Amino acid sequence: MQEFEKLTINKLILSKQHLTKDSKLNNILKITEDLCGLHATGTVEPYIQLFVRTLNFKKQDLDAELYTKKTLGKIRGMRKTLFILTKELMQIVYPFARNFTLNREEKYLEYRNISLKEYDALSRKILDLLQNRELSTRQIKQQINSKKDLVAIISIMCDQMLLIRGKPVSSWRDRRLLYTPFKKYFPNLNLSKYSENEALNLIIKKYIRSYGPATIDDIVWWSGITKTKLKPILTNLETEVTTIRISNLNHKYLFPLTDLNLLENRSAQESTVNLLPLLDPYMMGYKNRERYVDINKYEYIFDRSGNATQVILQDGFVIGIWDVILKPKPTCKLYFLKEIDDTILKKVNSKARKLSKFITGKELEIHICKSMVPLTEKTMGGFMSPLKNSK
Repeated sequence: MQEFEKLTINKLILSKQHLTKDSKLNNILKITEDLCGLHATGTVEPYIQLFVRTLNFKKQDLDAELYTKKTLGKIRGMRKTLFILTKELMQIVYPFARNFTLNREEKYLEYRNISLKEYDALSRKILDLLQNRELSTRQIKQQINSKKDLVAIISIMCDQMLLIRGKPVSSWRDRRLLYTPFKKYFPNLNLSKYSENEALNLIIKKYIRSYGPATIDDIVWWSGITKTKLKPILTNLETEVTTIRISNLNHKYLFPLTDLNLLENRSAQESTVNLLPLLDPYMMGYKNRERYVDINKYEYIFDRSGNATQVILQDGFVIGIWDVILKPKPTCKLYFLKEIDDTILKKVNSKARKLSKFITGKELEIHICKSMVPLTEKTMGGFMSPLKNSK
């Protein structure tokens, strides 16, 4: 079994995920495909995921694909998590991800005191209301006079692909969305194109190609499927996948055979620095994270639920945390988990200035914090602003 250094593997994965200088491109659809989707739990994070992977990304570029060209859509996918997916990925993800939400829906309706009969009646009213327009939750409530929880009903309608989550009510930061019938956005999308088994084979193959080397536990965690369902899929991929080891890590990793030749001279390449947003696919793609995280610093990088905060990478390994603070004075804060040299610091500062300008519209003062409260000691949601009170 071949063994490779962590640095070599990290640089390959950075390249496959468009995080190296020579792998960046201005093709939003290809980046989305190569990441198996943009993590879309938050509103601003998909924009930053693309900003750090492209050459000259503008916020309206993603808006155009989502709301004008309608080449992308936001749906619930792996692990019941919201992702922005291409139309092809939606056809692959839906057949197996649908099973994740079936039990949730009935229990959620029961919890919100909504019977199936009431849900059916109200969902039909909402679809009729939205036939020729897009409306926000507030506008839907104003039009449909009901004491039932319409927010819950709209959420389930999105999971059932009756509705699609559309553009924000105001700016890209706005969590309030407009909704419209799914078939209005994607009239020709065939959600029955693949069986569940076909879809699982396709998505696992895509994951290994984009995220490999990865362990079986990584695949199970990322996809949300069981090891029982995974076993025959890996059997089908035996001629396309090999097993390797990574130095000083106690796991066996599945790796695409076609990528073996890409590992040559990786460690000799110029050092790469990245600032990644909350829940970035690079950080959230694995259960076993020792390859890119110092386990002794884990509590500064992930919260109790395993959510990744905003990180600074050097050659694919987390060396620090960043945060944009708007009040009392707009500032980009940095906190380093280890000592870094002046060359890397200059690269981090340069990336931080560019990213803060993308987020706020202007370059911000850079402040290096001397301390940070571990995320595991913060309240829920603390990972979203990790350096808010750091000095």
